[in-house]
Amino acid sequence: MAALLARASVLTALLVVGFGCSGGDSRTTITIWHQSRPNEREFLADEIARFENQNPGVRVRPLYKETEELRSGFQAAALTGAGPELVYGPSDVLDTFHTMGLIQDLGRWLPPDERADFVAGSLTSLPARDDPAREELVQIGDRFGNHLALVYNRRLLPSPPETTDELIRLALEQTVDQDGDGRIDRYGLVWNYTEPFFAIPFITGFGGWVFQEGESRSSVPESRSPKPALDTPAMREALGFIRDLREVHGVSPANCDYELADSLFKSGRAAMIVNGDWSWSDYLAEPELDAAVAVLPVVSSTGQPMRPMIAPKGYSLNVNAAGPAADAAMAFVRHMTAADTQRRLVERLRMLPVRRSIQADPLFQSDPTLAASQRQLENGRLMPVVTELRAIWDGMRPGYQAVLGGSLTPAAAAGRMQADAEGFIATMHRRIEPSPAATWLPAVAGLGLLGLLVWQLPACARLLADLRANPTAYLFAFPAVAMIFAVIVFPFVWNIVLSLSDMSLTRFRDWRIVGFQNYAEVLTDPRLWGLSGVFLKTILWTVVNVTLHVAIGVMLAVTLNGPVRGKSIYRLLLIIPWAVPAYITALTWRGMFDYEYGAINLVLGRWLGLAPVNWLGEPLRAFEACVITNVWLGFPFMMVIALGGLQGIPQELYEAARIDRAGRWQQFWHITLPLLKPVLLPAATLGAIWTFNNLNVIWLVSNGGEPQDSTHILVSYVYKSVFNLYRYGYGAALSMVMFLILLGASLALLRRGKATENVYG
Repeated sequence: MAALLARASVLTALLVVGFGCSGGDSRTTITIWHQSRPNEREFLADEIARFENQNPGVRVRPLYKETEELRSGFQAAALTGAGPELVYGPSDVLDTFHTMGLIQDLGRWLPPDERADFVAGSLTSLPARDDPAREELVQIGDRFGNHLALVYNRRLLPSPPETTDELIRLALEQTVDQDGDGRIDRYGLVWNYTEPFFAIPFITGFGGWVFQEGESRSSVPESRSPKPALDTPAMREALGFIRDLREVHGVSPANCDYELADSLFKSGRAAMIVNGDWSWSDYLAEPELDAAVAVLPVVSSTGQPMRPMIAPKGYSLNVNAAGPAADAAMAFVRHMTAADTQRRLVERLRMLPVRRSIQADPLFQSDPTLAASQRQLENGRLMPVVTELRAIWDGMRPGYQAVLGGSLTPAAAAGRMQADAEGFIATMHRRIEPSPAATWLPAVAGLGLLGLLVWQLPACARLLADLRANPTAYLFAFPAVAMIFAVIVFPFVWNIVLSLSDMSLTRFRDWRIVGFQNYAEVLTDPRLWGLSGVFLKTILWTVVNVTLHVAIGVMLAVTLNGPVRGKSIYRLLLIIPWAVPAYITALTWRGMFDYEYGAINLVLGRWLGLAPVNWLGEPLRAFEACVITNVWLGFPFMMVIALGGLQGIPQELYEAARIDRAGRWQQFWHITLPLLKPVLLPAATLGAIWTFNNLNVIWLVSNGGEPQDSTHILVSYVYKSVFNLYRYGYGAALSMVMFLILLGASLALLRRGKATENVYG
């Protein structure tokens, strides 16, 4: 045993030496997670180089993260005492991070006397968790605005509209079919129809807002959470106006998401676009455009300006950052908010700075883009820094998309938005009290573990004896065993523990075991188990996909196994859908499913003479689009498995069948299929597990369950429950239920199919 320990120590030392030597860089390293766009990343990289030249003892490491990846990843990392020193982004997640205790007060690095030059709203403070009467500075912004405005092409429009009546008139003039083929070649107005954030200027223009007036910030108690104000006359009028832009006036394309709107405007196929300040520098630099930024128009019927949400983007400090790393991180923040850096930000990105002194620069009067941005900022409304805003977006999205899809009236949609938002906020703040089971669960778990150890004592004794006899073999096997425990066993056990807890937004760090309430809620949730619930939709999704995977895969395998010329080329081509990353494939199919510009509708219309299908705008069609995409991704795997199985079938069986005058179908049914069963059934079982848990296709093709949250399967539903509503205990319980469903179904399928029996027996 001592020799084994000595060998393990030597191996560990070698690993430490091998992996620990990183070039001897003694600088203090700080990491920044950010979600900047490409042009902003270039600016950030240049400023990092300047900062490192001025501070040779500090190394700055920026890492780009998608919005949701940054939010959920930072929560997980900070909880375990890790994560980046700095998190950069808009202010809408700050209340969540602050409530969970993940970010620290920045006040000591920016005293009150240094805050006078910052624009109002660019520094975000929240009530301290231990003393609501005391404010903590949780973010220092380096730019202010992040707001929408109207961008127009001066080659098509000499001047922008000032009212919505003029907006409609100009948009109608610019919406044209240039080649006379019955399809619109240029639209008057485009913008991201799918996201409620882009509808805010219309809502405010009609006098509405997302929260009741005066309700803009909440603390932890539910009684103090802000109340939604979505079922209002202003909301109904705004929804009707947005719908009419497309359905009545026809000045905007159907199912116009961010990428489509951006592409249409950049290619000159749209005269105007509503987009944020993060995009303006790209438009201004586009050589084929003569783009200009203008203030959003006044709503003609109310006389009120369209007021977008405005917010700072800036830096927050990880609660785990301390000592030299924290000081170096805040030194970088001070660099990014210094006057010279702010001036470069304005000149290069045309974004509004946080320094009052920079906003007084003559550039703001001479540059029309900055002048228009400043005027739009003055018309804006500060985005509420509350966690409940996520419930507002989730509550608005289904009703908003239902109006655009024609399945709900504006009045009905506004009522649904209000009810959904109130329900989500109540769920977000729900507290679970421990049940009687919470008192005896630890004891039962301890007794179960003790019983397992007693039951396995003979096996442990044999293991120890074998360990003494073969120490080298176990030494080499140890890393694999440790990895299995680290990435499979421990997370599985931890998930079971969380499923019995009340871990949530308000009990992120101080969660406790409460019993089986989460399981009871999962098993009684009508959205999961109803006739139109997520569970039946998941079963349909799995059965249809796996059936088509197997059928197409076997058909192609049988074809390629025959006397086909160039079969190597065909095999290579047919394996491509499996070889290309699923992320790329899903986004490509989403583009092909576009109503007006997608390749599929172009084929249906031009080649087959059929009417275009609203693939992404109708619930059933969106589900079909996801199935088509997943079938494309999955059939090559089944084809490869079946092709390998066909190679092992003796040809003598087919020769004997032909002598007995058996046809091709009889040969397939009585020889090929039975002998393929031992390889196909385990592959189909594995494919069913993959399909059952396939988040990528649903999330990317249907854009997170759109339209109207109608394409969710269990795995996407649990993702939304956990990361949008912060119901970690509920999500863990639902994950365990999903695991048990898959385990039972897989065992039953393999046992009933007798896949492990000898086919010749």
